[in-house]
Amino acid sequence: MKRYVRLFLCLCAMMIATAAVGQTAKYQDLYKVKKKDTIYGIAKKYNISIDELLRANPVMQKPDYTLKKGDQLIIPAPEEQQAVKPAPTVAASAAKTPAKAKTEAGGTVRIGVMLPLHNADGDGQRMIEFYRGVLMACDSLKAQGISTSVHAWDVPIDANVQTTLADDNAKNCDLIFGPLYTKQVKQMGDFCRRNDIKLVIPFSISGNDVATNDHIYQVYQTPQQQTDAAVNAFVERFKGAHVVIVDCNDTTSNKGIFTSALRKRLEAVGIGYSITNLKSSEAMFAKAFIPAKQNVVVLNTGRSPELNVTFAKLNGLRATNPKVRISMFGYTEWLMYTKVYLDYYHVYDAYIPTSFYYNPLASKTANLERSYRRWFKSDMRQALPRFAITGYDQAQFFIRGLHKYGSKFVGTKQQSTYVPLQTPLKFHYVQGGGMQNGAFLLVHYKTNHTMESITY
Repeated sequence: MKRYVRLFLCLCAMMIATAAVGQTAKYQDLYKVKKKDTIYGIAKKYNISIDELLRANPVMQKPDYTLKKGDQLIIPAPEEQQAVKPAPTVAASAAKTPAKAKTEAGGTVRIGVMLPLHNADGDGQRMIEFYRGVLMACDSLKAQGISTSVHAWDVPIDANVQTTLADDNAKNCDLIFGPLYTKQVKQMGDFCRRNDIKLVIPFSISGNDVATNDHIYQVYQTPQQQTDAAVNAFVERFKGAHVVIVDCNDTTSNKGIFTSALRKRLEAVGIGYSITNLKSSEAMFAKAFIPAKQNVVVLNTGRSPELNVTFAKLNGLRATNPKVRISMFGYTEWLMYTKVYLDYYHVYDAYIPTSFYYNPLASKTANLERSYRRWFKSDMRQALPRFAITGYDQAQFFIRGLHKYGSKFVGTKQQSTYVPLQTPLKFHYVQGGGMQNGAFLLVHYKTNHTMESITY
C-alpha cells in the first residue's frame, strides 16, 4: 500500500483519458534518476518509447527540462500492454462480484475518485489538483496507522458513467469523491445507494439529489443557504449596532438577495439601519452614520471598484469624524482582494462570511504547499479555495471518520476528528435524504492587525 500511494502521488499528474473511460492509467515502476542516466537509456531499460516516458511525466515535456539526479519518474507499462478490455455491463459485473463487505472501524478505507482527471481543459486540471490533495492526505495518514486504497477514474463531462460504474473496483469502495457535473449525480448516487457507498460531491452542482438520496454528502452550499447563514451570523454579532447599507449603483450585482434578507431580519429584531448611496456627497454620506454607536457598513455589491470607492468615502468620513466607530460586513469575493485591501480590512474591522478560509501564513498550510511543490514540481493553482487543499481536507475528514467509526460515520460535528486547513465540514441531515455541509465562517480582520476565523 505504501508504494501504491507513492506511485499515485506522481501518477495523478498525468492522468489522461484512455481508450475506454473508467480505467486508470497503468504503470510498472517508479524510477529514481541516477547521475549518468539519459532519457533514452531509461526508456530502453524499461522497453518503452521516449514518447511514452514523456507522456507519463508531464514535467519532462517542458522546453527547459533537464534530467537531474534524484528526479522521480513514473515508468508506464508499454502501451501495447495497456489495451483495455470492453467493460462488462453493470448487471453482468454485479452477478459475478460478491457484495462489498461492511466498512469496519480500523480497517483499510477504500476510496474512489470519479472526476475529470485530464489535461484537456480547466475542469480536468483543477480536478487533478484536487485528486493530488486526496492522495497527499492518504500519504500523511499512513504515519498514523491508517491504511487506504485508492482507485481513480477519468470521468469527463461526456463520459458514459455506466461504463465507469461497471468496473469491479467501483462497487468495493467505501467512499467515492465525485462527480463534478450535475447530470452525472443521479447515476452515481443510485449506484452508491445500491452498494452502500458514501458519495461525496465536492463542488457546486445545480441539482438537489441530496434531498432524496441518503448516501449523498453534499459539500457545496446553495446561495440561499449561504445567505441565510450570513444573515444569522450578522444579527447574532451586531445586536446593538447601527447598520449602514450602501447602494453602489451596480446593475450587475446579485447581492440584493443578501441585503434584502438582511433588512427584513433587522426590522424583525429591531436593529436600526439607514441607506445611503456611493454617489452621495460626503455630507449626505456622513448623515447615514450614528457617532454614538458601532456602524456596520454593508455594500450591495461584491466588486472591487465599488469597494475601493467606499474606502475613499470612509477615509473622508474618518477625517472629519475621527471618533466614529466603523465595521464592515463583506462577501466571500473580498478574500480575493486581500493583497490589495488588507490594511483597509484591518482599519475598518472587516468581517467576511465564507464557507472556507485559506491562510497561507499558517504553518500547516505552508508545509502542505511545500510538500506539494516537492512532489509535483509546481505550485498550487492561484485560485480560492485552493483545489489541492480542498481535496486534502475532504479526504482527511472522511478517511479519519471511516477509520474511527466504520459504517457508523455520518460526518456530524460530534464525529469530527480533523481540524481543517481551509474547508471546515459539518454535515447535517436533510430530511428524507442525505447529508449537507452546513459549516460557515466569519473571517475577522481586527483593528489591532490580528485575524480570527469564527466557525458557526
